Parts: sequence; structure tokens; C-alpha cells
Amino acid sequence: MSLTEYLNSQFSLWQNLDFFLRIISACICGACIGAERSKRFKEAGIRTHIIVCCASALMMIISKYGFADLTSAGGVDFSGTHGADPARIAAQVVSGISFLGAGVIFKHGNTVRGLTTAAGLWATAGIGLAIGAGMYTVGIFATGMVALIQILMHIFVVRADSMNASHVQFTLQNSEQLQKQLDDYMHGQGMQILGSTISYHNDGYVTYDLLVRSPHELSIGTLNKFLQTCGTVRSVSCTPVY
Repeated sequence: MSLTEYLNSQFSLWQNLDFFLRIISACICGACIGAERSKRFKEAGIRTHIIVCCASALMMIISKYGFADLTSAGGVDFSGTHGADPARIAAQVVSGISFLGAGVIFKHGNTVRGLTTAAGLWATAGIGLAIGAGMYTVGIFATGMVALIQILMHIFVVRADSMNASHVQFTLQNSEQLQKQLDDYMHGQGMQILGSTISYHNDGYVTYDLLVRSPHELSIGTLNKFLQTCGTVRSVSCTPVY
């Protein structure tokens, strides 16, 4: 038997092409979800989601078809491997993906970031398993649902689920009305203060170090424009907390 015949003895050419199509489809689905995450500068972007979905599809193919040479002609018993469970490989993907999910979750003070990305990776693994099993319709539908949910939940704010955390620090001239002006501005913008530090200087200036959560990402230009109306601004910085 030649090498080519040996490599193709278990599956036909069309079966191998079907496996290739499943892996390619999984990569495309992973890219669709990863594109939305990458656009928002998340830790896990297009490449991570493509690899997760591709690997999940590969593991599912191996789990479902990799033991075909062990089955009997009737496809019921395993030759010399009683009690074998080939689906065990696919089952480990679900728990194994948790390590990747834990790697993109960060805690900063009272704010936890990365939960949506971690859940997206877990869903991407499930999509890869579905496509690897040949369930194209289910996999593609799930891809559309996950991508649509992620996009809509950033457009339409649902409580704190879609809010953005930012580290804001500014130094400006202190005044009696300053605190009220800041409170009114933050209330009007729908901001929530998660942590705060106020430092008073001998020269009449005060420094605010705040961790805030808001429906939309803060613009340093808009923030600086508001602070200019409160007094002389010495410095201002705004850093998103991902």
C-alpha cells in the first residue's frame, strides 16, 4: 500500500474535503465574532477567536470521526476497546476553554472587565464544535446571534452590563461650587463613581482621582471643556479601564 493510499484509507477524498470545509467555516464564524471584540480593543480579538473556533472544530471532527477505524462493520462496538467514549475529546473543549476565559478577565477596584469577552470565547468554542459536527445551520445561526447581541448591547445600554469604566484624574482651581458642579455634571452624564480620592494643595488647587462608570466612553475633550467652566485647569487625564 502506497503512502497516499494509506493516508486516505480511512476517509474518502470527499469526506476529507468536507472536513476542510468545516474548519474553514469555523474560522469564518470565529472571525465574525472576533471582529467586534477587536474593534473595541479587547484583549481577545480576531486571531484569538479564529484559533479557538478552528481548534474546537478540529477537536470535534477528531472526537466524532477520529475513532472510525476502531468500530466494527456495524458501527456499534469498538474493536478491543469496550467502553470507549470518543465524545470525551469534545467534552474537554468546553472545560478547557475556561483557561482562556480566565486570562481575559481583569479586576480593577470594584470593576470587573472582560466577562463579555470570556463568554464570547466560550460561545465561539461551542460554535466550532457545532460546525465540526457538521451542524452548519446551527453554528452559523449562533454566530449571528452572538455577534448581534454584542453589537446591540453596546448600542442600547442595559443597566451596568454595557457601561464603560474609566480612570479620570484632573487638577483644577478649588472653589465652593466645584463639588456641586461636578456632582451635577456626573449625574447628567449618567456616571457612577466606583472609587475616589481628593487631594487638596496649598496653592488653592485640588486633584480628583476617580474611577467612574458611564454609559459611553468618556471623551477627554468634552471633559476638559466642562472643567474649564469650573475654574483654571492644571491637568486632566482620562484612561479607559478594559
